[in-house]
Amino acid sequence: MDQSLENSAKLGWRVYLERKVLIMLALGFSSGLPILLVFGTLSFWLREAEVSRTDIGFFSWVALAYGFKWIWSPLIDRFPIPLFSHLLGRRRGWMVFSQLLIIASLCGMAISNPQVDLIQLAIFAVIVAFASASQDIVIDAYRIELATERLQAALAAAYMTGYRLAMIMAGAGALAFAAWFGSDTLYDVTGWKMAYFIMAGFMLVGLITALCIKEPTIDSSQIDNIEKEFRLSLLDKGMNPVTAKGVAWFYTAAIMPFKDFFSRYGRHALLILVLIGCYRISDVVMGVMANAFYVDMGFTKTQVASVSKIYGVIMTLAGAGLGGIMVSKYGTMRILALGAVLSACTNLLFVAFTYMGNSIPMLTAVISLDNLSAGIATAAFITYMSSLTNVAFSATQYALFSSIMLLFPKFIAGFSGVYVDNFGYNTFFFTTALIGLPVLVLIYLVNNGQNSAHHCN
Repeated sequence: MDQSLENSAKLGWRVYLERKVLIMLALGFSSGLPILLVFGTLSFWLREAEVSRTDIGFFSWVALAYGFKWIWSPLIDRFPIPLFSHLLGRRRGWMVFSQLLIIASLCGMAISNPQVDLIQLAIFAVIVAFASASQDIVIDAYRIELATERLQAALAAAYMTGYRLAMIMAGAGALAFAAWFGSDTLYDVTGWKMAYFIMAGFMLVGLITALCIKEPTIDSSQIDNIEKEFRLSLLDKGMNPVTAKGVAWFYTAAIMPFKDFFSRYGRHALLILVLIGCYRISDVVMGVMANAFYVDMGFTKTQVASVSKIYGVIMTLAGAGLGGIMVSKYGTMRILALGAVLSACTNLLFVAFTYMGNSIPMLTAVISLDNLSAGIATAAFITYMSSLTNVAFSATQYALFSSIMLLFPKFIAGFSGVYVDNFGYNTFFFTTALIGLPVLVLIYLVNNGQNSAHHCN
């Protein structure tokens, strides 16, 4: 993957004008839009509606859907969805279906008032999360299958840029719309309703793109041959033909991708998975309470939105670009370590913030540095996870990695409200910085293990 980044760099800025790269920019936007609407932005809405911090923390478990998507990724990878796949192809069919479901569920959230319809809001949020996780599975597969290695680094960079810009829209944009159509300082459900309806409208970016692009040409002969040979072996053992066909499909779709990963990385495979599962714990756990913290500090929706949409966008683009350059120049593992350190340091800034009170300059510094460090860390992390996949099983393996990436952090984040209620914001932010430091040890162990394996080979 590092070589891919170098190849893209040699092509110059013109590579980012290629049609395939622009497609991934739009699909990255579609992929990044829903997550904050069931995470950080939703936390702001709930806190303003006077929902308790404890309930807000538990509400974040809605996003655990992203951590379990590896369970149904084989279904999306190998099974055509009725009607949609017939009309659009397997990848585009799943893409459009998930996007329509996200739009409908965001509209459902829009008509829910957490003060009286908290359970209804939770149900629609769960549907958004599952549909969004499904969209991520198919878009990641589409990205890997869209182009050769020459363009993969540019596709990943464009996807990440679109994703981060969508998060700014779902964060700062949604807050700005909620203030514009409602109240900037008081709770007004009308403002939040309009904000979520508008966010549902922005999902049309991905939907229109999915309807206009072509279905990728997928060479599935290797998988098909494995499935055929396994089915014939089952028939030779006397298994019923219908049962043999189902078992063979399950084996190739759900077992082979994981078997391949463990066979390639051997005893280091579990350590790699632990690293993936813990890498983002510091910023994910902190992220649940960040917007609730802004509310409790007395910042208005307009203030948070204004800082985010200006400095957040600038630093997001700078972080994504800088991260890609640094990975290609210094290697993935070094920038992974740098990203972990930056995430922890950013959380320490929040500790200082708790003592400074309502300060726009401090809000600007925290949001800017948070987006910059996130861009650098994400560039390295996407590159690392992509390098671990086998092209033959890319969709399911990448879904496994990106699921594990969020599963443990999201679970721990569910207790963040309880922790804040008992120990306060300053202790909470300091703790989130500390829990990110063991990641450096994991990076060192994984890097040493992989280097030893290469020497042995």
